Amino acid sequence: MNKEEEMKEVELNEMDQEKQPMTGETPTGTEKNGCVKVKVPEDTDVKFTGLSKEELMKVAGTAGWVRTRWILLVLFWLGWAGMLAGAIVIIVQAPRCKPIPEMNWWNEGPLYQISNVNEFSDSGLKGIDEKLDYLNQLKVKGLILGPIHTVQEDHESTLELTSINPEFGSESDLQTLLDRAHRKGMSIVLNLTPNYKGISVWFNNAATVAEQLKKACMYWLDKGVDGIFVSDLKKIANTEAWPSIQAIFNKTEGPKKPALMGSVTGLSVDEASLLLNRSGVNLFLTGLPDPRETGIKQANEIQKLYSNHLQTSLGWSLSGQGWGPLASRTPSVPVRLYHTLLFTLPGTPVFSAGDEVGLKKDEKFEVLWDLESQADGANATEKEEHLSVRDFFKALSDLKGKERALLHGEYVSIYSSPSSLAFLRLWDQSERFIVAINWGNESVTMTVSNDQDLPAEARVRATTNAESLPMDSMVSIQKLQLGPKQAVLLSYPFAG
Repeated sequence: MNKEEEMKEVELNEMDQEKQPMTGETPTGTEKNGCVKVKVPEDTDVKFTGLSKEELMKVAGTAGWVRTRWILLVLFWLGWAGMLAGAIVIIVQAPRCKPIPEMNWWNEGPLYQISNVNEFSDSGLKGIDEKLDYLNQLKVKGLILGPIHTVQEDHESTLELTSINPEFGSESDLQTLLDRAHRKGMSIVLNLTPNYKGISVWFNNAATVAEQLKKACMYWLDKGVDGIFVSDLKKIANTEAWPSIQAIFNKTEGPKKPALMGSVTGLSVDEASLLLNRSGVNLFLTGLPDPRETGIKQANEIQKLYSNHLQTSLGWSLSGQGWGPLASRTPSVPVRLYHTLLFTLPGTPVFSAGDEVGLKKDEKFEVLWDLESQADGANATEKEEHLSVRDFFKALSDLKGKERALLHGEYVSIYSSPSSLAFLRLWDQSERFIVAINWGNESVTMTVSNDQDLPAEARVRATTNAESLPMDSMVSIQKLQLGPKQAVLLSYPFAG
């Protein structure tokens, strides 16, 4: 057979093998095409079964193992005792948190006075109901409404403190407003100043009106009103009926305490302090500090009121029926400066409607509701300014509500001059705040004493002039420079 024939025979044999089934076998019994028979050998190894109980006991009782167990036991208890001692040392040496002072709803944020309900809203009490979302955005905690009761100017016989003047709405409208406000976390206070349109708010006869006031307080508190406010507190607080009026509010039932509030004007700080002690009101508005006075006197007035009374009873207001809008109090001073002062003093800031946007005496409340609409060229600048003031108000209101140092912290005066003042607000281990205000026409450099271990720098949290003191920038404290008509709120962390 030649080579060519041999090659053909090899190829045929390979083709025959590929055609064989995978499981097929050759006649001789050998596997083909990858089929392999594997024989698994029997497991003949001896398995380890461990020591028997008797063997374990015998080993465990040897001196080496006994000594090892004792060493591990001693180490365990020494480690446990060490951790316990360390925990005790940490607890003992750790600074204790100061207890939170007793706070009431009127101490938790700003109050908002709506003296003329119909000017604030075309539909009276119903209109206020529609504006609650707006007020909620300002973080307002309570509304002081009215007066809205029935009375003719200077006619005591027409006084009805328990009836609502139909011009403002009905008792049903007030109840609806109460329900909605409470759902949003806001409280409602009624201003029951009797002769609010007349010459003398108490008809020159506070003693006879006091009995009506007492009945009205019980009536409206029973309806769900959260507090009562009266003006010219000095006259009514001197009547024989006043202690019984005060007793109504001291009988607290339920989770929410009703508030008795009062205001007074024209008193010195010493006279105001005595009246607060005698009247025992829950919140007292004095009109102090007077922005027409020097910073030295203002600092003294604030310090006296703060030192002699709980800050939970101190209310601060520089606007209202007696003074007009905050922006018109002293037109040369930016309203943001007053916002900064009122929001950072130790106590409750009280604003009149429109103060949040810098509304002036000749401007209508419609400005508040038109701010979100587009303005034409003539009003664009004015509207932009109102929006800027409102944003500033919101920022301060938010800080007031969440920062403990501003909400109920200590007050420390650190600088005062004829045209400026600065003070510190601090609480335990929380963030500290420095407030600096200059309402003068010249720049000032405040040389702040370092009795409170102040740091070299602090961060800007709110400013009336972002060009000279940008937000979140770091500024020097020891030589704090402040431009004319400027206010700034600084903060720095607790250092331990």
